Formats: sequence, structure tokens, C-alpha cells
Amino acid sequence: MIRIGNCSGFYGDRLAAMREMLAEGDLDYLTGDYLAELTMLILGRDRMKDPSLGYAKTFVKQMTECMGFAKERGVRIVTNAGGLNPAGLAAKLREIAAEQGVDVVVAHVEGDDLRPRAAELGLVGHAGQQPLTANAYLGAFGIAAALDAGADIVVTGRVTDASVVVGPAIHAYGWGREDFDQLAGAVVAGHVIECGTQATGGNFAGFAEIDPKVMLHPGFPIAEVGADGGSVITKHDGTGGVVTVDTVTAQLVYEIAGPAYAGPDVVAHLDSVALEQVGPDRVAVSGVRGSAPPATTKVALNAFGGFRNSVELVLTGLDIEAKAALVRAQVEDALADSPAGVPAEVEWQLDRTDVPDPDTQGRATALLRCHVKDPSPDPVGRSFSSAAIELALASYPGFTVTRPPAAGTPYGVYTPGYVAQELVPHTVVLADGTRTEIAPPPTLASHSAGVREPVRAGARDASAQEMAREPSESGARRVPIGRLVHARSGDKGGDANVGVWVRSDAADPGAAYAWLVDLLDDAGVRTLLPEAADLDLEIHPLPNLRAVNVVLHGFLGDGVAASTRFDPQAKALGEWLRARVADVPAAIVPAELVEESR
Repeated sequence: MIRIGNCSGFYGDRLAAMREMLAEGDLDYLTGDYLAELTMLILGRDRMKDPSLGYAKTFVKQMTECMGFAKERGVRIVTNAGGLNPAGLAAKLREIAAEQGVDVVVAHVEGDDLRPRAAELGLVGHAGQQPLTANAYLGAFGIAAALDAGADIVVTGRVTDASVVVGPAIHAYGWGREDFDQLAGAVVAGHVIECGTQATGGNFAGFAEIDPKVMLHPGFPIAEVGADGGSVITKHDGTGGVVTVDTVTAQLVYEIAGPAYAGPDVVAHLDSVALEQVGPDRVAVSGVRGSAPPATTKVALNAFGGFRNSVELVLTGLDIEAKAALVRAQVEDALADSPAGVPAEVEWQLDRTDVPDPDTQGRATALLRCHVKDPSPDPVGRSFSSAAIELALASYPGFTVTRPPAAGTPYGVYTPGYVAQELVPHTVVLADGTRTEIAPPPTLASHSAGVREPVRAGARDASAQEMAREPSESGARRVPIGRLVHARSGDKGGDANVGVWVRSDAADPGAAYAWLVDLLDDAGVRTLLPEAADLDLEIHPLPNLRAVNVVLHGFLGDGVAASTRFDPQAKALGEWLRARVADVPAAIVPAELVEESR
């Protein structure tokens, strides 16, 4: 097996991780994922200020420290840190190598930036705008070609997150375009380790059962990928964190939709994945099946959305609803008289975090948020701030805010686009300037990426709400569902997903999974997550993982940069769901909870 490590799950991850991964054990390759949909917008702003930028600057710091060390250890580095400017990053790395006298070969992969051709390709951003960024998700064969040509470091722009792992595996084993099972296996391995310590216990719902000392400094993950595409997920010996079937499952269900996990090289079928604990901090991934990739590839589009502002008002004690109504009416009245005009969007959110007979002031407090958006900065600027703050002595008793509203700020809107694979260039640029074009896949599925799979639908009336109020059925216990299941959630543009699975230590996993599938039908999801009551849902059982994945379309509005939700990336959505109480058959309730739930 080849050992492929990860040292970054996002732009801003642990700066010391690259050195740690190089120093703490043997690796053949070290990868890093620096890009997310929001990151592309951030890099786009960087590039607007300075055309020579547009790449992950933290990666430059890491390589300045570790380039010679990686060469000494014989570790080749593959990363998407090139962002919007992989050529610029490659040039910067060559400068560092020359300054330090390190003999390394740097190559880059480009072609993903479709912004200059957006109109030609029919790629339209928010409200019909020319997008600020338009980047296609490339596959892994360009990375493999760069490694074949002798590159020690390969930097890319927007490739799929898993491609930085798949590329080295293609290079190591000589896989072809139609070795779908092997490619799919490597995609799954890449998906597991792409978010760094999320595979080694980070953000894990079962954290309370892990020794806190182990989680002080989790190690980053490693995928040992074999010639058949199977893998073992692990970490360096002696490092923090844990690798278990549950921590690997948590990452498998993160930011996915249905069982068919589509990419530009292959469709990996997640319902074929088998996991097995084969040793301490070692989980084997096997059985992955792949099929031909879709005819189109996804394009991440970011466009200017307008300007936004917000104020968070603190409401304390009695009459919370009346206090909220008063200040809301006052603010809206002031905005109606504002010479700057009423903002195009005004949204109010009241979170009743207060409790009866509060024993602290914090427990007496609710939060009322007002968010405003407009194409122009004026209606959301000083006039909005004044409308809120000038009420300080004229509104509800106990008026205070968490912070004064500032000037309106611009925000971006993410939307996905889709382009035929043969229309997207995929080019490897070697250190001597040689350019190699990577042909699109010769075999494509008849369907296109972005086509939704069938939704498991159910009743959308109020009957489920009424059922929730009825007494528990005989032999059932009312307990938080998180005592039986784990969950992980995240964002995909304006959509959110939450993957829920039966804990690996369940006494009767089969019965628990049958209960979970019945619980998370269409009506059940809308009952447990009332804020999704009017949304379009997809619900996908994944029996091999004893999991159910739920996609909530539009839960995050226009995406992370534009979302007004308290949790704009839906990272805590799964924990909210786990806290909900439901009827659970007594036979599958953990013994220690039976007495507690009587």
C-alpha cells in the first residue's frame, strides 16, 4: 500500500500540521485540501486586490518551513492550494526552492478557471451576473500525469477534494480510465481524509466517550491505499485522536447527497462501502463499487449578492414576545421613513434561549436578530444602524445589543453550474513549461451531474406534529435520539445535509437501523426539524453504513456567504437533530437510559 497523509482540511487549518505529518512517521505522499465554496470567494477578493495572489498563502508559509524536510523524507506533495492561481503558486514555490537550494520539481494543473468563458458556456451567476469566480471541478488524471513526469510537488486549482488522493494512487498503480472500482475506492479514501482531523475524532458526535487527553491535539489522518482501491484509514502512531468505524463513517456521510457520489473521473457508490475495525486506529474500507462518470462536471460560481448588515438585540426577563414585537415595529417604522429607503430584504429571528425562573441573567435572555440586505450599500448602512441604536432609550426595558451594527458589507452568492466534460480544459504544466492536455473520460454515463435523485417522499401535513404530542406507544421510551445514533452535518451551497447512523456499539444494530429508517421518513424529518417543514427534502438510506442521509434544499438560503442563519454552514444541524426526543422501542434503548427515561 502507498501511505497518503493529509495536513489540511480547510484554508486556516493547523499551520504546524505539515511539519507534524512529515516528522511523526513514514509517508509516500502528503496532501492538503485548502478549498471550499466560500474559500473560492475569499481568494477571488484577494485576486481582485492583487492579481498575483489568489492562492492559499498559509500553504506558502508551510512550504517555506518544510520544503527541504519533505524532500529529505522522500515525500511528494499534492495540494489544491493553487486556488484561483495555481501557476502563481507554482512560481512562488520555485522561488522558495531556489532561495533554499532545495532540488525539487514543481508542476501545476490548470484549466478549471472558466470565468473568461462564462458567457460562452452559459454560466450565469446570481441574478444573471457575470460571476466573480467560475471554477470547474477537475479530476485526478492531471495530478497523476504530473507525478508521472517526475514532479515532487503538484499544485492544482479547483479539483475535487478527493482528487489529491486519487491522483497519487493512479500514478502508483497505473489505473486506467475505466478501472472504475479502483478509482471509486480511492475516491472514498480521499473523501474520508480530505477534512483532516474530522476523520480522527474531530467534530465527532461521540466525543464524550473519548479520553479528553487523547483529543487535546488530534493527529491528521492517513489513507493506506492498495492496488485494488481498498484502503486502511489510520494515523501516525502515538499521535492524538482516534480512528474508529464511527469516526470514518462520520466523514463518509459528510457533505454528500445520495448513494451515488459523482465526480469527473468516476461515480463512487457509497452504498457499497464496507468498514471494519482491523486494529487500534485502523479501519479497513473495502467493497467500493464505481461506474462511469457523468457527462457534465460541476462548476462553482460565486457572484456579487449585494450588501448586508445585522443587529442582535438582547431581550431579558418577562414579556419576551411583546418586547420583540415593540422593537420590531419601531425599527421597521424608522426604516420606512429613512431617506436611504427600506432595505430590499428585512429578516427577523427570535431565539427563545430564556428559561422560566432563571437563576442567571444569561438564562433569562433571548436574542432577537434583524438582518437586512440590499443591492445598494445605503439602505443597510448608517440609516439601518441609526434605526436600531437610536431606540436605546425609547424601546423595551433592558434594551441592549451584543454589538452595535457596523457599516454594510458586501456579500457573495454561490450557485452551482454544470458544463459538458469535453468543454473543460485540463492541462498539466511542467517545470520547463511543457504543457500536456488531459483528455476527458472516454466513457460517460448517460446522466448529467446535478440531476437530483428520487426523493423518498411522505405526508407533508400536520399529522406528524400531532403524533409527536401523543403519549408514547406501549413499550417505548421517550429519549433523545442522539443516545442511539451519531450525526454529522454540513453545507453545499444553499443546501445542508445531515448524515445519521447507528452507533457501532449498539446492542442490536439491525433493529436500531430499522427504527432509524422509519423515524427519518419525510414526515419524521419535518417534525424533528421544523425549520425544514416547507423545504424540498431528499432522504437516502445507506444500509451498509447503517446510515440515513438527509439533504435539505435551500436550508442555507443563498449559501454560506449570504446565509443569515445563526449556524450559516449547518455544522451544528446534526447536533440539533440528535437532541430531539422521539419514541424509541425499549428493546433498543441502552440499558443505562431505561431508568432515566421512565
